[in-house]
Amino acid sequence: MISTRLKNIVALSIPLFISHGLEEIVTGFYHVDSHSLFVFHYLNSLPAPQAVFVLFQIMLWLTLLIAYALILGPQWHIRLLTILGIGFIYELHHLYKAFVVGGYYPGIITAIPLYIVGFFFWRELIKNHRCHIQKTH
Repeated sequence: MISTRLKNIVALSIPLFISHGLEEIVTGFYHVDSHSLFVFHYLNSLPAPQAVFVLFQIMLWLTLLIAYALILGPQWHIRLLTILGIGFIYELHHLYKAFVVGGYYPGIITAIPLYIVGFFFWRELIKNHRCHIQKTH
């Protein structure tokens, strides 16, 4: 069972991730970030309607996989939340890139609150995981 505190932390992270994504869109993150350019280079070569359709299909597939994992039971809840936790860690690349460029890097402003929430997320996720292990053994 996922604790109420962890649920609240995830709920808090949603508007933070949305604002972070908006900052990245507005500041042209996708034009300068090497990770983004690597992951999405295939979509850049497609006409916009085709790229949107491909991205929509991928998001639909991911949603279906997540929905299936959720109905498999509580052990999958922890696993899915671990993937979210990896996202919090991945956001640290904004901090690294800001140090490399010696100033502002697209996404860094809204990444900072994500680091704070991510710390509390991981702390609570580990606590939930330990409780889940104790209940199953």
